[in-house]
Amino acid sequence: MPVQAALQYMEEHLDEPLDFPSLAKALHYSKYHLLHQFTAAAGQPPHAYFRRRRLTEAARLLAETDQPIMQAALCAGYESQQAFSTRFKAMYKCTPAQFRARRCFYALQLPMRLDAEPVPLTSPDFAVPADIPQWMALVRLTVDSFPCLEECGYLRKLAGQIAARRALIVRGRQAALGAAVFSADTGAMEFFAVHPQYRKHGIEAQLLARAAQLCGRPVSVTTFRARDCADPGYRAALLRLGFAEGELLTEFGYPTQRMVQAVRL
Repeated sequence: MPVQAALQYMEEHLDEPLDFPSLAKALHYSKYHLLHQFTAAAGQPPHAYFRRRRLTEAARLLAETDQPIMQAALCAGYESQQAFSTRFKAMYKCTPAQFRARRCFYALQLPMRLDAEPVPLTSPDFAVPADIPQWMALVRLTVDSFPCLEECGYLRKLAGQIAARRALIVRGRQAALGAAVFSADTGAMEFFAVHPQYRKHGIEAQLLARAAQLCGRPVSVTTFRARDCADPGYRAALLRLGFAEGELLTEFGYPTQRMVQAVRL
C-alpha cells in the first residue's frame, strides 16, 4: 500500500525535511496521485501529518528529557527557537517552557498505521471487553482529535463505560472502524472517533443516529474552537453532519467548543 509505505518513510526520516517529490518517485507514484491517496486515507495532507509528527516528538523531548529547548526546536525542523515557540504555543496552547514544567506529555499525532485493504462494515453495536485492544488502536490512530488525552486514565474509564452499555463500536474484519461513548443523561458524546480511511462511508452518521436514539435526544460533541490551527478538520466535519455551535468551554486546560446536533430525531 503506497500510503503506508509513505508513512513508514516519514517515520524513518523524522529528523530530515520532507522531500515529497523524491518520496513519490521512490514509490513509483506521481506526486498528484500520492498526495490524493494520502490525504484520503490519512485524513490530512502529508506535509501537515509530517509537521504534527515532528512537533509531537519535540513535545516528548520536552516532557521526558532535560535537553535544551533549542534541541526540541531542531527536532521539529525549526532553526529558530522563537519560531518553534510560536508554533508550539499555537498547537499546544502553552509555551515549550510551560509544557516542560508540567512534565505531562500528550501527542498531537502518533505514528499512523493503515489497513492494506478495505474491510467489511457493520452497524454500530455495544462494545464488549474483547473489543478494547481494537478500540485503543483506534484511539491512537485518531489522537489528533483529543487534545490532552492521557491513555492510561482513558483506558481505566473505558471498561466501566463498556460495562454500563454506553460504548458503541463499528467493527471491521481486524480493526475498529468507529467508536463512541455517550451519556444517556446529558446526550453528550464523551468520545467519538472514526478510522480516517472510512470517514466517507457514513460511519459518523450511523454512530450519531444510534447514540441519539439511545439517549432519546439530539447529542452534543466538544471539539476545537474556530480557527484553532491544531484542528485537522474535525470541526468542519461536525458542521457538515448537521451540528450547530454551542458554548465555549475549557477542558483539561484546552479551549474547546460544544457542538449540538441540530437535526430532529
